[in-house]
Amino acid sequence: MQIVLAIVALLIVLGVVVFIHELGHFLAARWAGVRVDTFSIGFGPAIIKWHDKRGTVWKIACFPLGGYVSIYGQEDMFDRKKYAELPAEKKKGHYLSAPAWKQFIIVAAGVTMNFILAWLIYSGIFMFHAKEVQLPVVGQVIQESVAFNAGVKPGDIIMQIDNEAITNWGELIIAKELASTHDADVLLLRDENLVRVQLSPAERWGLVADGSKTELRKKGFFDGLYAGARETYYQSKTLLVVLKQIVTGERSSKQLGSFITIAEVSGQALSMGIIALLSIIALLSVNLGVINLLPLPVLDGGYLLILIIKGITRRKLEGRGMEIAILVGWLFIIGLFALTMWNDLARVFGIN
Repeated sequence: MQIVLAIVALLIVLGVVVFIHELGHFLAARWAGVRVDTFSIGFGPAIIKWHDKRGTVWKIACFPLGGYVSIYGQEDMFDRKKYAELPAEKKKGHYLSAPAWKQFIIVAAGVTMNFILAWLIYSGIFMFHAKEVQLPVVGQVIQESVAFNAGVKPGDIIMQIDNEAITNWGELIIAKELASTHDADVLLLRDENLVRVQLSPAERWGLVADGSKTELRKKGFFDGLYAGARETYYQSKTLLVVLKQIVTGERSSKQLGSFITIAEVSGQALSMGIIALLSIIALLSVNLGVINLLPLPVLDGGYLLILIIKGITRRKLEGRGMEIAILVGWLFIIGLFALTMWNDLARVFGIN
């Protein structure tokens, strides 16, 4: 039963996040006057397929772990000679027929939609779902811990960490993760006086929340929109810090998971209710947006970087060099997929 729940949840979560991402590319291409040949949820042979009035093939494929939008002529972006040789009627609706700034919007629209989706979900949760939050009030300080040695005392209220406002204990935990490689500048409120301390990096700071200090929170419209944007920003920043730490060796790559991890977490969220499931959709949408902005030629971030370089230097980036760069990008993606799959399989089957 748990496996079925995990699979259903995975299809829901990935389906929503991928659909929104590809819808961004689709809408931007239509706006720019560029033809969209295919809009597919999943890969492989189509289970359901239909055509719209403008000739786009919409389909749901048999392997629904992902999806794509096929934009007419986008594969020619590194071969303008091929485009130049096309007859006039074949250039109509071609990706390269759009000016560079419109090409940029087409590429950027996918990740933009992912961030907008996360923002709207988080905002909606803050506005419509009253949530009991643990206030950032220190209940206990572990003896000889980092916080103890820095002078933190029970009853202190954590106001800021590295100049970022802290309004609940969850934000404190995120801020601690972001400060895992440097001394954190912490602003405390103690007996109506502000006190500033430095907490050095450690697995635990030694702080225990005061369990009696909670608050039921539901935000108004504008506060909810702001809180949703703030949460989207925090989750994006946290992922970037984690990726940086993995690359530099400060954090183990074993923490990376594949769609197996996504299925497990999504299944647990689905069993907990719609709010938990929406939170996972928002988090995965943020992750997809951030990952897609990495400057690899096969990802949106790589294409955006290429368009920026072309716009600044006025030089065409094409030919053998770009082919090699794209190949390296694909090898990286395949290697990352293999690594995450191995991490999950090793965890599931207890392989050290």
